[in-house]
Amino acid sequence: MVKLSLNAAPTFKSPVKIPVAGGDPIEAIFTFKHRTRTQLDEFMKSRAGKSDTETFMEMVEGWNIDLPFTKENIDTLIENYLGTPLATYRAYIDELVQAKAKN
Repeated sequence: MVKLSLNAAPTFKSPVKIPVAGGDPIEAIFTFKHRTRTQLDEFMKSRAGKSDTETFMEMVEGWNIDLPFTKENIDTLIENYLGTPLATYRAYIDELVQAKAKN
């Protein structure tokens, strides 16, 4: 039996379905930064005026994409797959608050 620790791991991995125009979404695994309830509230309030890339980099610290996790590659991902920021944000919030039903 796994015991619950009062201190969560600093990161967690979760799949994100990246929308692809004219096709089915493609799943990528992102390594997300964990936040406490207070930190999440502060993060959500601080998003106003920030770019999609800035917000993405504040949530994610790695991925299973075949290119390095760099600002330039994040910019390219967001430029080419327009639904990436929203899909990533939703997956991140869902994982933190466990809003989605798990089977």
